[in-house]
Amino acid sequence: MTSGGLTGVLQDRAPGPLRTEEAAAFQGATQRIAEAVNGFLQGKAEVVHLALTCLLAEGHLLLEDVPGVGKTSLARALASALGAPWQRIQFTPDLLPGDVTGVSVFHQDTSTFNFHPGPIFSNVVLADEINRAAPRTQSALLEVMEERQVTVDGRAYPVPRPFLVMATQNPVEMDGTYPLPEAQLDRFLVKTTVGYPDHAAEVRVLQAEHAGLGVGHVPQVSSPDEIASLVTAARTVHVAPAVFDYVASLVGHTRTMPQLRLGSSPRGAIGLLRTSRVRAALDGRHFVVPSDVQALAGPVLGHRMLLSPSFEASGGSAADAVAETVQAVPPPPGDGQR
Repeated sequence: MTSGGLTGVLQDRAPGPLRTEEAAAFQGATQRIAEAVNGFLQGKAEVVHLALTCLLAEGHLLLEDVPGVGKTSLARALASALGAPWQRIQFTPDLLPGDVTGVSVFHQDTSTFNFHPGPIFSNVVLADEINRAAPRTQSALLEVMEERQVTVDGRAYPVPRPFLVMATQNPVEMDGTYPLPEAQLDRFLVKTTVGYPDHAAEVRVLQAEHAGLGVGHVPQVSSPDEIASLVTAARTVHVAPAVFDYVASLVGHTRTMPQLRLGSSPRGAIGLLRTSRVRAALDGRHFVVPSDVQALAGPVLGHRMLLSPSFEASGGSAADAVAETVQAVPPPPGDGQR
C-alpha cells in the first residue's frame, strides 16, 4: 500500500471546513482506490464511483441486476483495494437471523454464555440475493445498517468501521423471493445496477480470465484507517445555504407529485446531502455544487418512492419521476460556494 503525503494531509488536518489542498488530497487518495478496482472490474467506473461514494458517506449499497455481471466481484475487489476483511452471506429461505448477526453459546466449562460473532462483523459485507431470505432474517440487518451495532441478549456489539453492506437481488427469478419492504429499502443509501459490459470491456474481461488474473490480484492501495480519515474529511465539505434549500426542495417536490403514492423520506434528503458532499470531494472540490445533487438524485431517491398505479401502468418508472423532479425544481444560481 502507498499512502504517501496525501493521506498525511487528511490525517493531520486541523478542525474546520475542508480546504482546497485537502480536497485535492482526498481526490488523490480515492483515485488510487478507484483505479485499483477498475483495473479488475472492467467498464464499470460509474458503479465503482457510486460504491466509493456509499462507503465514504457511511451508507449501504443495493445492487439489483441479473447474475454474472460482477456484483460479487465489486465487493471483493473493493475490499482487496482497502486491505479490509470482507464476508459473503448467501441469503436463502432457511437462513436465520442468528446466522447473520451471531449467537450467544453456553459454555459448560465456565457456565457462561459467550457471544460468537456472525459474518456481519466485517468491514465489507456482501448480502447476496437478499430477497431470497424470509422477512425475519432480512430485518436482522435493520439495526446493524443504521446503528452499526448488533444487540444480542440485551447487549450491544459494535461492528468494525468502516462498515459497508452491499446487498444484491436478482430481478429475473422471482419465484420463492421476498421483496424488500419499504422500511428496509429506505436503509440503503444508494440503489443501482451493474449492467452488461460493452464489447471492449468484455474483451478485456476475457483476456484477464485467460491470463489467470483474478480478484486476488487487486492491489491493496488503502487501509481502514485511511478510509476513516476520508470519511471525517467528507463531513467537512462546504454546503451553502442555497444548496440545503435545493436538496429540501427536490425531496419535497416528490411528495406532491401525482405520479407517486409516496415521495422520498427525510432520510432521503439526508442521504442526498451526504453523498453530494462525498461526490464534491471525489472531484477535488471543497464545496458542493448543484450538479452534485442532480447526479445523485436518481441513485439516492429512486428506491424511496412508491409509484401510483396509473403512472406505473403507463410505463412510468422511479427514474422518470426523479428526472421530472430535477427538471421541475430550479437549481440555485452560482457555483455553490455561497
